[in-house]
Order: sequence, then structure tokens, then C-alpha cells
Amino acid sequence: MTAPGLRDGAPAEDSDDLDVEEALALVREAKDDGTGPARDPRPAEPHRHAPAERHRATPWPQAREIAARAARATRATRPATPSSAPRRTPVSVPLGDALGLVLAAPLDALSDLPSFDTSAMDGWAVAGPGPWTVREEGVLAGHAQPAPLTDGEAVRIATGARVPADTTAVLRTEHGRTDAQGRLHATRDMVHGQDIRPRGQECRSGDQLLPVGTQITPAVLGLAAAAGYDTVTVVPRPRAEVLVLGDELLTEGLPREGLIRDALGPMLPPWLRALGAEVLAVRRIRDDAKALHKAITASTADLIVTTGGTAAGPHDHVHPTLERIGAELLVDGVKVRPGHPMLLARTRDDQHLVGLPGNPLAAVSGLITLAEPLLRTLAARPAPEPYTLPLTEPVHGHPYDTRLVPVVLRGDRAVPLHYNGPAMLRGIAAADALAVVPPGGARQGAETELLDLPWTTAGIGVCFT
Repeated sequence: MTAPGLRDGAPAEDSDDLDVEEALALVREAKDDGTGPARDPRPAEPHRHAPAERHRATPWPQAREIAARAARATRATRPATPSSAPRRTPVSVPLGDALGLVLAAPLDALSDLPSFDTSAMDGWAVAGPGPWTVREEGVLAGHAQPAPLTDGEAVRIATGARVPADTTAVLRTEHGRTDAQGRLHATRDMVHGQDIRPRGQECRSGDQLLPVGTQITPAVLGLAAAAGYDTVTVVPRPRAEVLVLGDELLTEGLPREGLIRDALGPMLPPWLRALGAEVLAVRRIRDDAKALHKAITASTADLIVTTGGTAAGPHDHVHPTLERIGAELLVDGVKVRPGHPMLLARTRDDQHLVGLPGNPLAAVSGLITLAEPLLRTLAARPAPEPYTLPLTEPVHGHPYDTRLVPVVLRGDRAVPLHYNGPAMLRGIAAADALAVVPPGGARQGAETELLDLPWTTAGIGVCFT
């Protein structure tokens, strides 16, 4: 008999057993609900997980929606609709700093493009019917307006050079020949205006090139530069600060004497940058409530990300600290594995806190569930289009929670990876995406929603810009 939480044939390392933080979170829910063991009149449940009716966490899809809307609403307003505009002040940035940001003002043409008639090819600018007498001096790109042509005259011209007035067409180099007298002949028929890019062919001054909300890609940067822009008006990059909590964490060397290496400190900042954030700082804080309080209240970031301390243990100070500062708790636990005891709070009208579990893969789950939708809204970026692929093998499900399982993409199928327990990174390190496995699991061949990891589609160099 397969143990609960194990996929058929999967190694023991893949067990979906509750980790310590998740177990403590369920204890906290029971206490908060007034249904702890001392007061619960119902008979004990045979399943080791908390009964579904006592499970007060937010369903995974709803948690993502709350996170996406959170930055559009304040304490004093009603919940915002998905179409509400972000409340962040646009900024002007140089083109070199704009990649990945979103236009906060339309990109309008500052001049005609092209701004003068130009040659589309290397060859000769010719006037009237041939054969033509060729001028001695040619026309190069970047030079002043050349003298007009007269009928029967031609001049050598380079791609991008200004076309002389009264030019009939541009004869490509491969379509012309000169005779012994030096006269130019066409080797094929020409039409009027051939291979000339007329002024304003692409746009006229004042035309809208791109609307508000366009994400700035390398091609957009090229268009803006061609249109004469030195800076663009954008939604500013959200600022994030990471607080790594715990007395047991080492920053170098091998684990020793009950201490473990900090995996989240190195992992979270680049992941947040891949999600579009500017990471202001990474601070390591011991299990000290006063130090945590000081760090949160002093932060100027749009998003504070904490690691660990979100359950109900003796050194878990995130909930008490949020209560102390009067934060508005928007999500307190999510029906997802791994990562159940994650949270989202509004600490100020213009600041949010995402509390991640301390286990590495559980923390990744929290990033994808809460931080990604929040940062996307702050940056005014569109949500990625959902898509599904069939699974190559069945994936065991949680009784009432969504599971996020690392997968690799092979053609038109998703291959589930092992080593997907809350404390493991071996699976996600090899993954292309996370499969969203519904409660109850997914059979082999089932079409399953996938969440691409940010570097899978954009490439390492682009997404960490």
C-alpha cells in the first residue's frame, strides 16, 4: 500500500508529509478557530491531516487573485477590479535602463520615419529613362542633401543615404551594368519609386507607435531610439527587500553543529529580479522579535519578503509583529503544497509583506503564489496566458490542497520531477515549470496547467536585467 503523500513508485524523498511549519500552521488555525484538541467535541479524524472543515487557509487560485489585486486597493477603498490602474507615479528613465519595464505614456512619433527619402539598397539613384551618365562622386549615408538629378543622370548611392531630388528610382547594384563609355544600363525593368523609402513611410510625426501598457522589449527600445527618444516614461520597477530570518543559518561552508546553509539568501534576490523587482537589500535577522519589528518598520521597499517564522512556533515572530504594527492580513495560509503557511499583509497603503515559509521549495511556492502576482500588478505587467500540457505520469494529489510540482518540458508533454518535498531544491533546480496539480491528483495524460519559470521563456540574460 502506498503511503499517503507518495506517488506510486516515487522514492521516499518525494514524500508530501507535513513539514514542521505546515504542522504548526494547522495547529495555529485550530487554536484561532476555537477547535483545538481540548475544545473539539468531534471524534478524532483517522487522516493525519487537519479535517477539511477546519482548514481555514485561502484556496490557491483565490490567493493569487488577492495578491494581484492587493496593490490596486488601500485600506480606505473597496476592493479594486482587475482593470483598475496601479497608483504608482510614472518615472522617466534612459533607454538603457528601460528593458522589461512598462510604458506609462504612449510612445508617439517625434518626427516622420524615415525623416527624408532614403535609399533602400546599395546601387544608383537614377533620373528618367536609361541609359544614364554616372556622376563621379557618390552619395553616402549621413551626408548632407545631394544635388538634384537631371533626366539621364545617375549617381552611386548607399543604403540609408538621402535620395537626390528628382530621383526616379534606385537601381540595385546587381541589376545594373556599365558599358565601355561608362554609361549605366538596367539589366531588368524598373518601376517608378523602386527601392526608395519615402519620407513618413513608417509613421508621421504625432502618430502613436505604442500604447500605454506595452512591455519594453529590445525591439521597443530600437523603435524608441529610431523615433528620437532618449528617455521613456514608465511604471517604476517595484522595490523589494528580503529579510532572511533564523538563528540556524550559515552563509558559508558546510553544515555543522545543527546549523544549515542559507539557501534562500542567494536564491530569492535574483528570483525577485526575474519577476521585475529592484532588490534594495538582503538582511539576515536572528530569531528576535525586536529586530524583526525594526527591520519591517524601517523598510522603504514596496514589497518586504520574509523567510520562515510564519507558523506558530516559539520563535515565529512574523504574525505577532504584523499584529503589533497594525498590518492588514490579506492572506493567512494557502491551500497549496508545499508552502501552506505563507502569508500576505498590507503593512502600509503603499507597502506589502509576503511571508514565505523557511523551507526552500515551500518558499518558491510562496513566491509564485503571492509575490509574482503582486509584483506583476505593481509593475503593470500583463498576466501570462495560461496553458496546459499532458503529464507523462500520474501525480499524487493532496486531499484538499493544490500541489505545485516541478516538471521539465519534453515536446508537448510535462515530465514530473522527483525531489519535490518542501525542503528540497533538487527538483526545481532542473525544472522548466511548475505543474498545478488539483486536489486529488492528476492521472497520466491529464491536461495540467503549467507555470513557466521566469528564465524558461525569457532567457537568463533577459530576465535578470
